Amino acid sequence: MVRALINAGERSARVLTLAKLASVGLSMIWGFAVTYVFVRALPAEEFRAFLLLIAFNNFTISAEFGITNVIYSRLRRYWLGAGEGIGVEQGDFRHEEIGVLFLFLTSLIVIGGAVVIGAMLLGVIRTQMPAIFLIFFFGSALNILLLLAKRALAAVDRNLLWELTDIARRLAGLAALFSVLEGLSLLASVTSLLLINVAGTLLGIVLIHRRAGMRFGHWLDWRRGGGHVKRSYLRDIGASAALTISEVAAYNSPYFMIAALTHDTRLLLIFDFTFKIIRAVATTIRATIEGALPRLTRSWFVHDTESFRRGLRRAFWVALGIAASAGMALSLFGPMIFAKLYDDRVHIMGDELLLLAVLLLALSIMCVSVYVQGALGRFAPLLRQSLPFLAGSLASVPLALAIGNPFPLSDMSFMALYMLCFLGTAALHVFAMRRLVRATPQKVAP
Repeated sequence: MVRALINAGERSARVLTLAKLASVGLSMIWGFAVTYVFVRALPAEEFRAFLLLIAFNNFTISAEFGITNVIYSRLRRYWLGAGEGIGVEQGDFRHEEIGVLFLFLTSLIVIGGAVVIGAMLLGVIRTQMPAIFLIFFFGSALNILLLLAKRALAAVDRNLLWELTDIARRLAGLAALFSVLEGLSLLASVTSLLLINVAGTLLGIVLIHRRAGMRFGHWLDWRRGGGHVKRSYLRDIGASAALTISEVAAYNSPYFMIAALTHDTRLLLIFDFTFKIIRAVATTIRATIEGALPRLTRSWFVHDTESFRRGLRRAFWVALGIAASAGMALSLFGPMIFAKLYDDRVHIMGDELLLLAVLLLALSIMCVSVYVQGALGRFAPLLRQSLPFLAGSLASVPLALAIGNPFPLSDMSFMALYMLCFLGTAALHVFAMRRLVRATPQKVAP
């Protein structure tokens, strides 16, 4: 009976969206909870170092070069062609690809850990708690493998099953994190988080293995799988890698630019809050898009232009609604959330919140475009919108410092420049999505 209910839920865009929103809600709570707990558990200088660790962590998690998008696009096409028989070409997907990609992403986690250790030795990350920082890093970096499991299972219509297990994982992680405020040591807490994510990764492997009809040898046949990935993925991975590096740098570079160009802790915390809100809203929008992706990708691959256009229009309106709601919530509760989050060390001003609200509207348009085009494997066209975004993001901090602030208690110059960067990029994405709809071939009547 449980299996029947899950199978019925998999076919319902509404149920999928609700499950994804629940998971997103926990993800958003997690992002703020980490700051809430660590700002109280760490001395001021250690917390500043921890924010840099978070930036390194974000780079590592995002350094999967868009491989999870590539595997979704390839496996989705294969599944629709072989599993559903709706007239979609299967392509040249092989099960060994999944094992090779798991190995590759695991190596990225190891390399990321080596970079963090090097940053600690060189004094870039100055901490007296290296063990805690490293364990936290590795536990969080496992999200790369969890993301691969999520995308692979979504491609084979196991969205709901994964979301339910992921909700349980996130609840367990939050319990381990908040236990620090009840007296549990940070070392015990981050170790628990690492073990929870290891268990989640192993479960994801088991679910993929069963659903995709894999054999044990598929996971270990790295020579054959690696050769196939090399032959089949180089073009997609090249464009996807460039896109991912550009997007990661655009979203995270202000962390490093602020740390390198100024010792203004307030500006760093303002951007940290902005980054958290951006990620929370983007993740919420992604949940609604992923709930609609099965129908959108099916419409695209079978050339149903009108259905694709309707679904895309609906996705845009939902995304704008989420962004507008977040902006209104920030105008009401933003100052209180900011003060609580950073333990009343600094405060955020109304003009900064207004600029952030406008930024979120632009972000909503960018999210729909990136998520839909990524699912369709259109990485090269996306790069044309991403590179100007990167340039604007890199320039925002030095330009703001050169201009100065009109009000002494506000970082309005930075927020205004950063908001303009998002507005310009959103305009590029609007034109890109118009071209995407026109590029969809008309459905031919039988």
